[in-house]
Amino acid sequence: MNKNKLNKYIKKAEKGDVNSQLLLGLTYFTGDDKIPANNKEAFKWFKAAAEQGLAEAQFYLGACYFMGNGVKQDDNEAFRWFKAAAEQGFEYAQYNLGICYEYGKGVRQDYNEAFRWFKAAAENGYSEAQYNLGTCYLNGQGVEQDYNEAFRWFKAAAEQGLANAQYKLGYCYYYGEGVRQDYNEAFRWVKAAAENGYVNAQYILGICYSNGQGVNQDYNESFRWFKAAAEQGVPEAQYSLGAYYYIGIGVKQDYNEAFRWFKAAAEQGVPEAQWNLGICYDNGQGVKQDYNEAFRWFKAAAEQGVPEAQFNLGICYSKGEGVKQDYKEAVRWYKAAAEQGVPEAQYHLGKCYENGEGVKQDYKEAVRWVKSAAEQGNAGAQCCLGLCYEYGKGVIQNYKEAYYWYLISSRNGDTDAEQNIKRIENKLTDQQKQEVQDRVNEWFSTHAEE
Repeated sequence: MNKNKLNKYIKKAEKGDVNSQLLLGLTYFTGDDKIPANNKEAFKWFKAAAEQGLAEAQFYLGACYFMGNGVKQDDNEAFRWFKAAAEQGFEYAQYNLGICYEYGKGVRQDYNEAFRWFKAAAENGYSEAQYNLGTCYLNGQGVEQDYNEAFRWFKAAAEQGLANAQYKLGYCYYYGEGVRQDYNEAFRWVKAAAENGYVNAQYILGICYSNGQGVNQDYNESFRWFKAAAEQGVPEAQYSLGAYYYIGIGVKQDYNEAFRWFKAAAEQGVPEAQWNLGICYDNGQGVKQDYNEAFRWFKAAAEQGVPEAQFNLGICYSKGEGVKQDYKEAVRWYKAAAEQGVPEAQYHLGKCYENGEGVKQDYKEAVRWVKSAAEQGNAGAQCCLGLCYEYGKGVIQNYKEAYYWYLISSRNGDTDAEQNIKRIENKLTDQQKQEVQDRVNEWFSTHAEE
């Protein structure tokens, strides 16, 4: 707008022309290459038009109060003017009034009223309100939870191009909430949101490519989207990116980069990243070996319940690496991991019971935990279980069972088991050995060799 036109509108506005007042407010609110933005002038003219009852001006006046543009920030006044415009059916005001009720801005928090106004704006076609209405139905906030309605409104907003709604619609298809599970549709909508810059969708898109859900598995594309999300600070994406660099999936293996991204995610509290960061410090991968730092990060992850980290923490206490040696603490953390099914922890816990390290010696408990690890394929535990059967420690002596576990352990690569086989074979008949060998073959028909 040039100055001549501006002056004409000013004259009309000063005579009370409400449309000119609104136009001046919008001109000063946004500014252009000829008329610079002026928040105070925008507020002045919005107020003039709003007081004459123009809904659009009332909405913008509420926005000025809400954001503190051209006037002191005031949630109460913002609420007042949003309400005035909303009651005239202005959808943007209805949406913002819903926001005020949802967060208690200028009014007492009231989810039912928030739902009411989001619904009004949604039915008027406003995509942001449709998304919020879908969220209300998804979470049962201000209305009874209803996945079908959540899906309906997310779809309405998504089809208008709203990125966060596209992401949520993909979520509904992915988990089958409000619609039949469909990975192809989930991928389609998550991809749309990702390409619209929605960062959480970029992370989920990386997962889809990684798992081949709704699209052919493609680690290069997975890496690309994890990287996009990681660089915007999504901690789970940072962890996934670190894992790709560590293993060399979708990118050349690079321990330095793996360490960098594990650290970024670990510092944001991702427990798996904390565990992997501990591994890097423990092994000196991408960083100078540091047992103190390894212990620190194993402990952080262990306390968040990561079973593998609990096992590693037990190792630290057992060996005195990064912390004073403490067998009781070692047993404590081995047990925590063992109870979550980690075979290495079960084996080490069994050895602690066998040797009475950090716990009262108990051969029956030793056998219990060693057997659990052995049945999960741990070669060391299988050999140890064979010894228990050979010498009757915590179990009735049984040479056939000892031979059985030695054979399995040996095939899984345990060299000690090979020596034990030679020793115990002399105590069995050819028929007994054949029976055991048949059982071993049956074992490996259902268990992969290590």
